[in-house]
Amino acid sequence: MFNDLAMKIYKLSTQGYCCTQIMLKLALDEENKGNQDLIKSANGFCKGLGGRQGICGVLSGGIMILSLYAGKGSDGEYSHNNYGSMVNEFIDWFEDEFCSLECIDIIGVNSFEENNNSYMLKCGNILVKSYEKVVDILNENDYEFGYRED
Repeated sequence: MFNDLAMKIYKLSTQGYCCTQIMLKLALDEENKGNQDLIKSANGFCKGLGGRQGICGVLSGGIMILSLYAGKGSDGEYSHNNYGSMVNEFIDWFEDEFCSLECIDIIGVNSFEENNNSYMLKCGNILVKSYEKVVDILNENDYEFGYRED
């Protein structure tokens, strides 16, 4: 049975968003914010970094969420002290959990056909687990997920 998160992911995938975009949309929705430019720019990470089945888009999206909370965003600002350790924790967990960082290894799709998003069914569980892990990492590092400083 679908939980609420899985249902949101399914709905976003049927609207044509890729894994990276879904990760970011979920985080922004939690904050009741939108950022069309951010979502549009994340399209370049779809289907394994530019559609080349390289670094998984879920991984990229998770790192981008961590960056929203602890990364550098303006002149005179610096990444938070725990930023690197949070990113490394997520990458290490991801590789342990899914046995690779590469899209092709994780879902086993050899090619993505235009307008065919059937591969998204394989990614649903990866999205749920990864999103929950990112939230856990943020909470463990004293960030209140859904509320961040602009």
